[in-house]
Amino acid sequence: MRIGIDARYLSHSLVGGVHTYVSLFVPALIERARNAEIILYADSKAAFEIDAAALPPNVRVEILAYHNLWSAFKLDLTLRNVMAADRIDVAHFPANFGFAPPGTRSVLTLHDAINIMPLWKILWGHEKKLRTMGMMTYLHFATTRAVQSADIVITVSEYSKREIVRRSGLSEDRVIAVKYGPAPIFQRIEQRSSLDEVRARLRVQRPFLLADAIKNPGVIANAWRRLPEALRASHQMLFFSRIADPPAPVMEMVAAGHAQVLIRPNRSDLVALYNMAEGFLFPSLYEGLGLPPIEAMKCGAPVIASDRGSVPEVVGDAGIVIDAVDDEALATAITRLLQDYTFHRELQMRGFARAEEFSWPKPADRILDAYRYALTLPPAGRSANVRATS
Repeated sequence: MRIGIDARYLSHSLVGGVHTYVSLFVPALIERARNAEIILYADSKAAFEIDAAALPPNVRVEILAYHNLWSAFKLDLTLRNVMAADRIDVAHFPANFGFAPPGTRSVLTLHDAINIMPLWKILWGHEKKLRTMGMMTYLHFATTRAVQSADIVITVSEYSKREIVRRSGLSEDRVIAVKYGPAPIFQRIEQRSSLDEVRARLRVQRPFLLADAIKNPGVIANAWRRLPEALRASHQMLFFSRIADPPAPVMEMVAAGHAQVLIRPNRSDLVALYNMAEGFLFPSLYEGLGLPPIEAMKCGAPVIASDRGSVPEVVGDAGIVIDAVDDEALATAITRLLQDYTFHRELQMRGFARAEEFSWPKPADRILDAYRYALTLPPAGRSANVRATS
């Protein structure tokens, strides 16, 4: 089997969930597919994140020319020609869209159903700058076309599978849920001196609960006001933010002395924070998978999470699941977590066990199975793969 993978997310200096997925799945697949020939297609925008010289003989990297944003759009359409010249059997596009050459089986990872929602809903949920609206429109049409032309769509949770089937009209046997976990660096740290060094360097003064600054922080701020005064005095919130300008509720908590915010902490510091946290709050309003709760559980931080999207499916019985907008329920859960040591320890133990269910290389094996399944399908005159939506 000759596998071609669009690995441009590893040559664009990107961050975020899709990049995490690609950076984890590509090395795991290489490890598990020793009998296949693998070609990784990247471009010259930035240095490729994987050392090509260290790859096994069955894997090669092909670097395509990148000049500007327009050349990236051009590659979206012309990568299929490069794959055709390489006589790829299975083409995998792990970043929501991509187009295989005729006769090549097309496998697409669609991380959630957002890009195939009605365009007006997509634009309503994003900032109304011309560049942002243009990019969202392009991604909507490119993803919608890619989904309809794919032989197999891989997604990251059963919730996302249901949403993709509902919105796309694809038959259920063409959409495969492959859950995955975080990088191996997310683990329990027993050496307390290394954690003390991070605590001192980041100037963390009090025991804290950890949260992602962009995941519904308003409900956290409201819940914090409901906590007993003694808990508010002895603890703080600590938010990590991937954006330089965190939402207003975060900054209001910081100004009031109830929270600290760290802008783009490096991954090793984030691992240390998960290890030090009394708990991790994730009241997200929508997730295709929801990797941060798994990261937290791997590191020993008990999780309080929302009931939206795939989050309950990920957390299972290893955390507290509440209504995403119920600040009173969140305050009650926080209070119990901080005051009941036995309950805290029980959730921690459940979290360790739950996180193992998502560990690599199990997802890579399932992705390989999807490739083999795609090869058993008839050549894609792809209208046969699609049923009418209701």
